[in-house]
Amino acid sequence: MDTTMDTTYTQFACIGSGFSGIGLGATLRRWHNITDLAIFERESSLGGTWTTNQYPGAACDVPSALYSFSFATNPTWTRILPSAAELRSYLHRVADAYSLPDKISFNTAVRRAEWIDSRARWRLTLEDLTTGRIYYHECQFLFSGAGQFSKPRELDVPGLERFTGEVMHSARWRDDVVLQGKRVVVFGNGCTAAQIVPAILPQVKQLTQLVRSKHWVMPPVDKVVSARLRWWLQHTPGMLWLQRFIIFWLAEADFPAYVTRLKWYRERRQKVAEGYMRSEAPEKYHGMLIPEFAYGTKRRVFDSGYLRALHAENVRLTDEPAVEILEGGVKLRSGEVVEADVIVLANGFQVNELQGGIKVVGRDGKTVEVHWREFGGAEAYNCLAMNEFPNFFFLLGGYPHDRFLDGRF
Repeated sequence: MDTTMDTTYTQFACIGSGFSGIGLGATLRRWHNITDLAIFERESSLGGTWTTNQYPGAACDVPSALYSFSFATNPTWTRILPSAAELRSYLHRVADAYSLPDKISFNTAVRRAEWIDSRARWRLTLEDLTTGRIYYHECQFLFSGAGQFSKPRELDVPGLERFTGEVMHSARWRDDVVLQGKRVVVFGNGCTAAQIVPAILPQVKQLTQLVRSKHWVMPPVDKVVSARLRWWLQHTPGMLWLQRFIIFWLAEADFPAYVTRLKWYRERRQKVAEGYMRSEAPEKYHGMLIPEFAYGTKRRVFDSGYLRALHAENVRLTDEPAVEILEGGVKLRSGEVVEADVIVLANGFQVNELQGGIKVVGRDGKTVEVHWREFGGAEAYNCLAMNEFPNFFFLLGGYPHDRFLDGRF
């Protein structure tokens, strides 16, 4: 491996080219005309989670009018809840508008970020994933847009390496795997699995879904945005702002469900969810799907056809734990072996690794992990900055990121 001491420098640097990285680059340009920026992206294309997650049915569960930059509103969204492909296209347009693609080093992994106190700089150790070359970059200000959804969680069932069929995580979907006429086992039943199952069910011979937890499933909110409405949004002054304002308040209307003292509201929302689930899902699965915990204590799922899909003859749900992966299938606790040609892992991400495995070292050689352990848990002032890590800022998706870019911190 080539370990030449090549070192480059920019005033600003960012890890990741998803919404956070693109938003940072655009804002530096808009507000300060700063273009001295380098963005490092491990994938071959920008888009963050919307590049890594390209599974069938992949879509956002936040309305498109909100899941976009306030400085780059989009009147041409085709759905209320945008697909991953539409979100990638939107991000590419914003990046192009601010000349950001030339600032991005693709197929580049940040292995280490260390604060050099004597020089008041961050030093990044980088690996070119195409050639294996190790090189270095220094900057005055370092932003992390690595997010929580960059490192898939490993399956906690032994024997996966002996499976002779195809295995893929939802965030590493393989288009070369043919599902037509295959027996598929899906691990997980959260937001991702609820999109995958109805999307692939018409193709497969048999689908067995292993339910590992329960979720409150709400009625669908997704609809096609009509051509007429898109025309009004494009040609009527103030319409985009009004749409964004109205949807913001509609989306925030669910917030009281998370406030302890408003128990009556939470119970009302729970009644809506339970009634919907009982009316849509097969009765034989109610015990596996309907939670015992209160609404608002866990992220809800907007139904995208999942509950209705469970009526199909070629789908089966089970909450019996898997104990072993065999060559030709999955062994359950009862001893039953579910035969499979393909295993799909929709078991989430290692969300406790906020930097995706990157070692971040601040003053006196202290890593982020040590800092948080001494503090008693993950913390950052206003979700952005930490003591002893100068000029280092988190850009963790929606709210902290948007508030920073809007100048409220």
